[in-house]
Amino acid sequence: MTQTTKVAVIGLGSMGFGVASSLLRAGLTVYGFDINPDAVARFVAKGGTEGTLADVAGDLDAVVTVVLNAAQTEAVLFGEGGAVPLLRKGAAVMSCATVAPDFARRMEAACLEAGVMYLDAPISGGPIRAADGELSVLASGTADTFAALQPVLDGMASHVFNMGDEAGPGSAMKAVNQLLVGVHIATMAEALTFGMTQGVTPDKFYEIITKSAGTSWALENRTPHIVDADYSPKSQVNIWPKDLGIVQDIARSAQFSAPISAAALQMYLAAQGMGLGAEDDAAVAKVYARQSGLKLPGEE
Repeated sequence: MTQTTKVAVIGLGSMGFGVASSLLRAGLTVYGFDINPDAVARFVAKGGTEGTLADVAGDLDAVVTVVLNAAQTEAVLFGEGGAVPLLRKGAAVMSCATVAPDFARRMEAACLEAGVMYLDAPISGGPIRAADGELSVLASGTADTFAALQPVLDGMASHVFNMGDEAGPGSAMKAVNQLLVGVHIATMAEALTFGMTQGVTPDKFYEIITKSAGTSWALENRTPHIVDADYSPKSQVNIWPKDLGIVQDIARSAQFSAPISAAALQMYLAAQGMGLGAEDDAAVAKVYARQSGLKLPGEE
């Protein structure tokens, strides 16, 4: 594959649009597909190549799926009008959703049966790093698959971690990462609202904790959403019952107790129950605030 690599990005949400834009900037020929026609039109206006998946799939070198979960991944790859049966032999699929390792192994086997390579490649870094081409990719697959997808990886990532020569370890590593991030966001919300009970305002909390030992990437990234009362979804609450649910499933299969992530999971489920599922995941702070009779910024 060369810089004339033809790639389709399926899923143009906050992460997928950034991925597609980074690949475009890297000089690849990029098609963008999404169930939202406005997202597709916006990408074409940015320089994306027009065409239907059915028409262009046979000429593609790679497909990158940046969808929400395992069900959507399987649907866009093997469902009605799915990509894999349309691809030429030797093309490569890069799957970026957070899924269970067993699912990744099943998708790899199905792709190989169709003569298509598969990279188990969940991503981390958020929408801003996606748009800047600076994601971390936690990938596992054969050496040939890594080589085939090198232009794609170069275009979208600043760090590519090779976790092994078959699918599964990449998704396992993403579960480890998601355990930490999910807990960190929920703990940030708990600490921020705990501080409010003692007269510590959210903006003062942010000012001090970001310069103290209690900080984390999640705290530094999400606390401003609460301070600004901006819950437009950069990363939805809905993501965490799925991702921390995967953590719990893996933990059970390994006979491993993961009580802290289980407690965090309950807070995201409570947020969903309050109707906050489509809001930014910083909205988990509203669960603590409501339980304690607190008013967050924008609610005064």
